Parts: sequence; structure tokens; C-alpha cells
Amino acid sequence: MNDEILQEGSHTAEFLLSEGNGEISREEVLIKSGAVYSAGQVLGIVTATGKYAAYDNSDSTTGLGVAAGVLYAPVDAADADQKATVIVRLAEVVQSLLVGLDDAAKADLLLRNIIVR
Repeated sequence: MNDEILQEGSHTAEFLLSEGNGEISREEVLIKSGAVYSAGQVLGIVTATGKYAAYDNSDSTTGLGVAAGVLYAPVDAADADQKATVIVRLAEVVQSLLVGLDDAAKADLLLRNIIVR
């Protein structure tokens, strides 16, 4: 008998409860190199470059201290910038499936009409 427990990572858009018709909720963006992200990662925008990276509430200098969207699918940007789809407006998302969410990010996302449930 195999007692090994397997755990799956986040699946593409698993965090998404609803979104606007068509692709109105989504944008294709550039993810800044340097990390591997799972679907549901809360993202901010680096002001100087317009590239997205992990939201960081403690960052008050680069722009990443403001939540700007949620990553739609996993992205490996460890070695190079990568194109990715991000939910940036008009959506409902599952709180427990988001990565990096805090109360400030919830408020930022609400301003973009992304409602955390």
C-alpha cells in the first residue's frame, strides 16, 4: 500500500468564480523575470517598466505595493520575462485560492472591480 500523499498545485483559473463576457476581464501582460508563479498570484505593476510581479504590500517604491490583478495561469519567469494572462477587472475570485492576498490587496482589487469572495 502506498501511503504517499500527493498535492496538486493551483490549476489555471481555479480561483475564478466569474468574469465579464468574452475576455473583458483579461489582459495579456509581461511578467518580470525572477520568479515562478502559480495561478491565483496577486500581482502589482512595476511603475518604471510596466511589467507585473508579485504584489508586496511592504514595497512603497516600485509600484508593487498596489495590487493590480490576479495571474490566470502558472508562469515560469525564473530566467526571463514571460507573457501571461492576468485578470485585471470585472471578476469575482475565491479568497482561499489567491496567493499573496492581504486586506490592502483586497481593497486595491475592489477598486478594479475584482471582488474577493
